[in-house]
Order: sequence, then C-alpha cells, then structure tokens
Amino acid sequence: MGVGPLIMYGLSAVSTVVIDDLRISTTQFGWLATACFIAATLSSVGLGRISDRADGRTLILIIFGGAAIALTVAGLSTDYLWLLVAVSVSGVAQAMSNPATNRLVSIHVEEGKRSTWIGIKQSGVQGSQFIAGLAFPAMAILVGWRETSGIAAVAVFIMLAISWNIVPAGASLSKRGGGRSAGAPDRPSVPVESGGDNGTTGAENLPIFAVYAFLSGAALQATNVYLPLFSQRELGFSLLLGGMTVAIAGGLGVASRIAWGRIIAKRGDNLALLLALGLGSALGSSLLLASGILHWSVLLWFGVVLHGVMALAINVVLMVAVMRDASAQNVGAASGVVALGMYLGFALGPLAMGLVLETKHEFFVGWAGTVATYLACVLLTVITILRRR
Repeated sequence: MGVGPLIMYGLSAVSTVVIDDLRISTTQFGWLATACFIAATLSSVGLGRISDRADGRTLILIIFGGAAIALTVAGLSTDYLWLLVAVSVSGVAQAMSNPATNRLVSIHVEEGKRSTWIGIKQSGVQGSQFIAGLAFPAMAILVGWRETSGIAAVAVFIMLAISWNIVPAGASLSKRGGGRSAGAPDRPSVPVESGGDNGTTGAENLPIFAVYAFLSGAALQATNVYLPLFSQRELGFSLLLGGMTVAIAGGLGVASRIAWGRIIAKRGDNLALLLALGLGSALGSSLLLASGILHWSVLLWFGVVLHGVMALAINVVLMVAVMRDASAQNVGAASGVVALGMYLGFALGPLAMGLVLETKHEFFVGWAGTVATYLACVLLTVITILRRR
C-alpha cells in the first residue's frame, strides 16, 4: 500500500528544492499530484476488475513494478515533463493498491479479522509518508533529490523480489473460492449488511462512500502536498523540519489506521465513525489555518496531529465499509469505485490549492477551503443518517 505513493510523499517533503531546481511555480508543483491521481482515476475501476481475476503475484508486479519505474524515471528526469510522466506511472500503481490488497485480505483472512487487517495494510500508506518525510529531505541535502529517487527505486525493486516470494502463486484469485483461505470460513456471496446502517444494501451505500471519498480526498491530499511548503514559507521552518511535519503525520497515521481498523471491527455503524472523522479533520485544518494567521508553530503541530489521527484514517473506515457491503466476487470492483472518487479528490485538491497560492499568494484561502470541504463531508453524513431514520 505504501510503495505507490512513495514518490509523491518524497517530492512533497522536498517541494522547495524541486520548485527551485526546476524553476516551476507552486501551481505546476500541484499539477504533479494532479497528474498522478488523474492517472489513478482513469485506471482505478478497470484495475479493480482485473484484481478480481488476476493471481496475487501479477497484482504485486503491477504495484511494485509501477512504483519502481516511476522512481527511476524521476531519478533520471531532466525537466518538469519527465517528472509528470514519473508521477503518472505511480498513479497507476496506486490505483491497483486498494482493490488488490482488499482482494488479498478477503481471500486469506478470516471474516472476523478482516477489519483489523484492513487497518494494518492501509497503515502502509502512512508508513510511506513517515519514511519519505524523514529520509527524502536528509538525503536530498546529501546527494540531491534525483539521486534520492534513484536510491528509492533500487529499494523498491528489492521489495518486489521479497514480495514475489511471500505472495502465494497459483490460480487466479477468483478461482480460489471467492473469499476462502485455509481454515477460513466461506464468505457469503450476497452483500453483508452493516448493522449500524439500518439494513441498507451495499448498492445504496456505495455512492455515499464514493462522494465522501472524493470530498475528503481533495482536502487530505491538498494538505499532504503543501504542508511542508506551508511550514517553510509561512512559519520559517527548515527543509528538515518541514519534512518532519509530514513524517509525524505519517507516523501517527500508521497507528491511527490500525487503531481505527480495530474500532470499526467492533462497531457496525460506519456512518457514525465517518461523522467523527470528518469533524476531527475539519478541526485539524482549522488549526493549520489559525497557525498561519497567528504564526504560532504550536498550532501547526496540533493540526498535524489531528491530520494524522483523523483525516488519514478515513480511508480505513471507507474500505472496511466497502468490504462489508460487497460480495466476495466483486470486492475489487466495489473498492475501485470508491477509489475512483478518492483519486478524483486527490487530483483536484492539490491543483486547487496550487491555483489559490498562485493567485492569492497566501495559504489562508487554501486552508479555509480544506475546512469547508471536511465540513461538507460532515453534512453529507448527517443528511444520510437523518434520511435513514
């Protein structure tokens, strides 16, 4: 889960260096994330269907191979266009990550343990953010950001070889009992109703989850991409300290995704958890907004904490909810639909923030926009709960 977005987290952590080296604007830097997630958006549904049919090693090859190629192209890039190519390739790798890993969990993990394992595997994304925030700035100072990408590419190729030996070979996943592993009970072939959703079916839940994923994804990725730049420009942080903002958020995100995975495993009410996460995420963005106005770094750190604990955990709840509602035969495709909304948000958020910075030359409007977007998630959830009651 973490290998696909590694390049974007790394570039964000050294954003000031990349902007100065390539002589690009903040809007052009935002286009890197937009290009990445447009590629993920265009390929997410199709790859979700492939994940329902292909064997596990093929899925691993697409994810790790795509990420390694992306990092290699970035390391060899001579201009901005090549960097756009690199992040676009990584977007395809990311698009396969959610449906493929959801499918692997549904095949190899018992029903009662799946929510916990979803939280664990989703924490890999924030593990990637943590590593990138720590390693990329330090290594960029020592050897340069391109060389850092090349070193990361070598590491990913090594991880591909290791993963190839871990993931079982054999028939395609769709021929392995559709959710059955050794010692695990058969998964029902009909949608599983979530107790807290008042008996609604997966077909009714899916659009709500997709819209929520779109809105929260826009705010989340705008924050991920521009948080280091904000800390350096508005609060005077160094390159290393700016990288620490995403590293700390990522480290907290690892723990929070595992914790929220366990929480949702014990609760059936997906919407109540999404409501709580939306409110907490809005508060975190509000603290970032306040830190820019007051120039108080302590507010930024509190905002970073809430971003890591609340906003970065949203995807776990959404993916567990999708697995509960989808049948064993279409869990990959259902995950791809929600991922489609998420990647559209990921593509829009950084672009919108970059355009705001280009025209307003300040982060005030951008952070206000993320607050409003998270509040829209809250409103969507409240309306849905009230309609069902």
